[in-house]
Amino acid sequence: MKPAQRRGTLVAQRGPDPAAAARRARFGRLPEPIRREETVEERPATAPAPARHPCNADEWLARYGL
Repeated sequence: MKPAQRRGTLVAQRGPDPAAAARRARFGRLPEPIRREETVEERPATAPAPARHPCNADEWLARYGL
């Protein structure tokens, strides 16, 4: 079988395809790895605000008889 022939059909031998070259330039390699420092945002914790959480934190102790 000749290189320009596949399963009985002729494949035209052309020069480099510009669309294929553009795809290779865009998707031809893996993206740069992302460091863990770039994915995590650290913020200091704030003190609990009683006005925002009116429930008593120890209420479950009395409810379950502990």
